[in-house]
This record gives sequence, C-alpha cells and structure tokens, in this order.
Amino acid sequence: EVLDNLRNENPGKICPNPTDIEVQTVTGQSLNSTGEVIFKADTTSGFICRNEDQTDKQCTDYRVRFSCPPSYCGFGACWTQWFDRDNPSWTGDWETLGSLRNEHPNKICETPMYIEAVVVGTNIPASLSGEVFHFFNPTVGLVCRNSDQEDKSCLDYKVRFGCCCD
Repeated sequence: EVLDNLRNENPGKICPNPTDIEVQTVTGQSLNSTGEVIFKADTTSGFICRNEDQTDKQCTDYRVRFSCPPSYCGFGACWTQWFDRDNPSWTGDWETLGSLRNEHPNKICETPMYIEAVVVGTNIPASLSGEVFHFFNPTVGLVCRNSDQEDKSCLDYKVRFGCCCD
C-alpha cells in the first residue's frame, strides 16, 4: 500500500501531508494482532509488508487510511462532545461509533475523519496510556480489550470525533 501508488489510484482523495497512518487487515483485524513483521508503515511511504519477512512467507491482505490535518477540511475540523458510554468491564472498554450513535442520535457526523480519546478523570491521551487498542479509529471508535493488556485491565476512556465543518 505504497502512498504514491495510492495517490495515483485515488486522485485528490489523500491530503498532501498526512499526519498519521492507520493499518488493518481487509477483514478489520488490527495490525498488532497479526504478529507479522512490517517493513514500513509511515506517512511518507505508506505501508509495506514483505512476504520474505514472514515465517510462513505470506503477508495478510491489508488496507490503509491516512489522517489529515484539520486544515485539510477547509475551515478545520468540528469536534463532537466527549462520549463515555462504557466503563471497563470484564472484557474491556468499548466506545464504539455504532453504540455511541445509537445512544446519541444525530450527535456524530456521518463520516468522522478524526478520533480523540483520553482517560476519564485525568484526560491523559489514550496514545500515552501504554495500552494496546484493538480498534482506535474514527470509523469504528475505540475498543480496549482486557485480554490485550499486560495487567489484563483497561483504563476508562472517553472519545470524541472530528468532522469536516460545512
């Protein structure tokens, strides 16, 4: 999923200077859960998984998406309110877009472009929490599974979504 090739195949659909790359299998599995050796995953080159680096000599089929700076939306991003629908349970903390839309109709745009998540109470960004996320993207939301954590316990998160302002 080389960035130059993706730009050629999707003209005008990838911003000039992406700020982040999101990678998952075409079935929605997180990159970390595949256990594959990744050659490259960055905002300048894109994503490269080489068959020769894998023990079974075969990469999984992946898809990528890029985050763009809020200014790419023209006037910037408009952010939703913060949502905290779930407290960590025996399975984890599930702040999914579908559940949040069901609980808060018409409060989240149709196509969120960004997601932010922080720890409830401290507002520490999720990216600095040290936890592994099963999902953390604007199309699914945030899913922290207890089983993916070393201490087998997720923190409590709240999320908000960024949309292009009209």
